[in-house]
Amino acid sequence: MQKRLIYKRLVLKEFYYAGALSCAELSVRIGKSIPFTTQLLNDLVAEDLVTEEGLAPSNGGRRPALYSVKPDAMYIVAVAMDQMVTRVAIMDINNKPVAAPYQYELQLDHNTDALYHLKEAIEESIKKTRIPRKKILGVGIGMPGFIDSQRGINYSFISVEDNSISAYLKAQLGVPVYIDNDSSIIALAEQHFGAAMGCRNALVINIGWGIGLGMILDNQLYRGSNGFAGEFSHIPFFNNNKICSCGKRGCLETETALQVIVEKAAEGLKQHATATFLKKDFRTGSIEKDWQALAEAAQMGDEYVIRLISTAGYDIGRGVAVLIHLFNPELIVLSGRGAQAGRMWQAPVLQAVNDNCIPRLVGNTLVKMSTLGHRAELVGAAALVLENLTKPGTKSKKTTETIVINKP
Repeated sequence: MQKRLIYKRLVLKEFYYAGALSCAELSVRIGKSIPFTTQLLNDLVAEDLVTEEGLAPSNGGRRPALYSVKPDAMYIVAVAMDQMVTRVAIMDINNKPVAAPYQYELQLDHNTDALYHLKEAIEESIKKTRIPRKKILGVGIGMPGFIDSQRGINYSFISVEDNSISAYLKAQLGVPVYIDNDSSIIALAEQHFGAAMGCRNALVINIGWGIGLGMILDNQLYRGSNGFAGEFSHIPFFNNNKICSCGKRGCLETETALQVIVEKAAEGLKQHATATFLKKDFRTGSIEKDWQALAEAAQMGDEYVIRLISTAGYDIGRGVAVLIHLFNPELIVLSGRGAQAGRMWQAPVLQAVNDNCIPRLVGNTLVKMSTLGHRAELVGAAALVLENLTKPGTKSKKTTETIVINKP
C-alpha cells in the first residue's frame, strides 16, 4: 500500500512538471505499465485530485485522453528567504500564487526570533487564503547558508533547540516542511520551468546579497557530499582586505553582492555630483527598497548605475570563467534577485568570460538571463515539496491509501 502511495505521488510530481499528460506518456515517465498507470489515474480521479481535460492533438490515429491535476485540489506553501527579506506565497499546482505573496524584512544574522517570525508569517499566509490544511501538500523553504536538507538543519542561520528547523515547523504547522539552500532551489526552478529546461549541464548563478551557485550536472541537481556545494560567493578572489560575511577576506561577494553595489552607489553620490536618476539621499534604511531603486534606474538607462552593475558583472564573469574551466557546462543562467536589473548583467559577464576563458571551452557555452527572474526561488521552493513527496520514508498520517497526507 505504501509503495502504491509513492507511485501516486510520483504521478502528481510528473503532472506538476509537465502539465497535462496522456496515460501512455505518464506510464513512460514513471516507468510502469499502462494498466498499472491507468489504475493510478482512476484512483486519483476518484479522489477528486486529477481530472480528464480533453483529447490530445491528432497524430493520425485515435486521440488519447489528457489528464491533469485539478488546480484547487492541492496547494504548496513556498517560502523564499535571503539574509534580509522573506517572501511567503501559497501556490497552486500550476505554480500560480492564490494571493499576492507576503513580503517582509527579516534579518537572519544574530536574530534568535527569526524562526518564530517565520512560523507566524506562514500561519498568517495560510489563514488569509482560508485553504484547509488537508489540501496543503507541504511547505518548501529556500534559505541561505550551509544546509543539511535531509535533517532540516541550517548551520549558518536560524538555530532551534533540537537543531531541525523542518521538525520544529512541521510540529507547529501540522504539515510537512522541507528546507534547502536558496541557490540550489533556484537551480531546481530554472531546470524544470526556466532558462535551463532541457539542459543536461547548466550552472545557475544566484545574484543576491551574496553570489550563490546551483549546479545541474548530468541532468541532476548537484549538492556535494554534505549538501554544501556551490559556495561561489566565498572564492577568495580579491586582494582588497575586505572582510566577507563568512569571516574571510577578499571573497567574490565583497565586490559583487547587491548590498555592496548599493553601498558603492551611496558613497559615489556623496563624493561627487553624478548625472543619475538617484537622489543623493536615496538610502531609505531598507536594503530591499534601495536595490529596487537601483534596478529601476538601470532599466531607465541610468549610466552611473549601469556602470556599477557592469563592474560587478565583469567580476562575476571572471568567477564564471573559472567555473567553465572546471565544469564545461552548456549553459550559464544569471538568476536570483539581481535579475530585476535585467540584461544589464549579461554583457559584462559575457565579456569577462570571453576575456578569461580558453576559446575552445567557452565556444559552446551560452550565457542567458533567467526567464523566471525574482520568482525563481518561490517556484523552486514549491518544487522542493514535490521532489520530497516521492522520496522513500515519506509516511502518511492516515490509515487509508489517499494522497492527501496531512491533517489539520
